[in-house]
Amino acid sequence: MAIAITLKEYLQNHDLDYEEIDHRPTDSALMSSEAARIPGDRMAKSVLLGDDERYLLAVIPATHRLRLDQVERLTGRKFTLISEDELEDAFSDCEAGAVPPIGMPYGIETLVDSNLMCQPDIYCESGDHGKLLHMPARTFRMAEEDAIVAEIGTHL
Repeated sequence: MAIAITLKEYLQNHDLDYEEIDHRPTDSALMSSEAARIPGDRMAKSVLLGDDERYLLAVIPATHRLRLDQVERLTGRKFTLISEDELEDAFSDCEAGAVPPIGMPYGIETLVDSNLMCQPDIYCESGDHGKLLHMPARTFRMAEEDAIVAEIGTHL
């Protein structure tokens, strides 16, 4: 597989530059950062949440754990983790569990941890378990220009 077509078209249509990095297939964002030999605090981890209204994509560093209470406090909504089936439906052109941290092309509101945005550059899943995207943090911010940035994670 390659970069998810929805994501690739979005990045190309918005003239956002990125680098593709191949690595051995892994099962988690933290394992991907280890396989690609990149700092885990620069690796974005996506967590899809939902409520009765819609989805929310929470993006934190791979070295962090999501603080659901903080997300709920910021949004005023009550969330649950989305099931694997719903996750596959929402990101249908991605391999299961290889969710990119850019919800905009999928019509999903995104909340990004401020610890991730402090990094000079960001690595993330591309929709493929064996390929990462690498981009400057400012490029990631342009890709998610409507995202709310707040402290929503805590270090593992």
